Amino acid sequence: MSDLLVIGAGLSGLMAAYTAVKAGMRVTIAAKGLGSMHWGAGTIDVLGYTATQPELPVKRPLEQIQSLIQQNPQHPYALLTNEHIAQTLATFVALSKDIGVPYGGATNPGDNVLLPSPAGAARPTYLAPKAQLAGDLSRSEPMLIVGFEGMRDFYPELIAENLTHLGYPARAAFLPLKLITNRRDSNTVQLAQGLDNKEQRALLGAALRKIVRPGERIGLPAILGMDAHITFLAELERETNSPVFEIPTLPPSVPGVRLYKAFRGHLQSLGVRLTAGLEVISTQTTAPNGVPGAVQWVESATSARPLKLRADKYLLATGGILGGGFNSDVNGRVWETIFNLPLTIPQERADWFNPGFLNPQGHPVFKGGVKVNASFQPIGANDQPLYANLWAAGNLLAHSDGIQERSVEGTAVATGVAAAQALSG
Repeated sequence: MSDLLVIGAGLSGLMAAYTAVKAGMRVTIAAKGLGSMHWGAGTIDVLGYTATQPELPVKRPLEQIQSLIQQNPQHPYALLTNEHIAQTLATFVALSKDIGVPYGGATNPGDNVLLPSPAGAARPTYLAPKAQLAGDLSRSEPMLIVGFEGMRDFYPELIAENLTHLGYPARAAFLPLKLITNRRDSNTVQLAQGLDNKEQRALLGAALRKIVRPGERIGLPAILGMDAHITFLAELERETNSPVFEIPTLPPSVPGVRLYKAFRGHLQSLGVRLTAGLEVISTQTTAPNGVPGAVQWVESATSARPLKLRADKYLLATGGILGGGFNSDVNGRVWETIFNLPLTIPQERADWFNPGFLNPQGHPVFKGGVKVNASFQPIGANDQPLYANLWAAGNLLAHSDGIQERSVEGTAVATGVAAAQALSG
């Protein structure tokens, strides 16, 4: 039996597991899937936009958080001090270096860095993989955006045109897809795995050297190797004598997969047991005196028979309505899928959305979630913990819209660490 069972293998669940195991706990992670890192850009967005100025990217997110909290006192960030949030982010940066996928931020510490999006927009983020940082739009070098003929979902001409329109000089070029793969049809993960081959990497480096102009930096789709990524990046920069950066593509996210693989391997080396494909289908709880009760076990589906998973403490990190932690029906009812925790989401479909798809206030269905106390324990209508041994973290928490705010990963890191610190204290 474990000291802690983490349900969910996204960034919040992994950060919670890391924090708990470093505190001396025996930790198991059970997850239905592989977590949200496979779908994002691989960056750590702390706060990119606010509802009061939705058209302007936030420059210094940690300083802006206090204004965010004044407008939304129940935001998950309000459960933490700015110093605590900064410490959790510093913990992530140090961990990223330890596991071989180093992250960094803007040249001016505390600023958001603006990076090119897959559509050629300027995308604010707080921390990014080393391979993306040379794309910082505050740099003066013009950009050469390189694509591959026949590669799906990466359009260098569109990216270069939009960047130039925004005032960031860029031009586009194409190389043959056969230069990097012999496959007729490949997704980005397969392309990245193929570029772990040294001979294939050499061909790409030689081709880039022929088309880059002096003083340019080179932007490529995020496929620059999987296991040999850091080595490949250094090789390309030596070969071309130019800074090289990746631009995230549509899912599957190679930067996210790299982070997940490295993080998972590190946790397993620390003794954490992580199993994907374990969908929790039922639970056993007790509430002898009403509130709080206790979680006795959760049960997951397997190919043979249901498997009971027991622990002293449980941490829920399954994500919100977009991550699969909540479900809904045609009548508008929305529920949390494991413990049926009460949600702040309206239970009438007509109340899910505000008028206008791009409403600066967002939509109630995405802002709703699980209410927690200052210790990150889910609470009921009387603001008391529902279960004495249950905590929650990440983007299932109520009162924030991580996608609109560009705060998904920042919330995951900060609350994952904080919840684990609360339960292991």
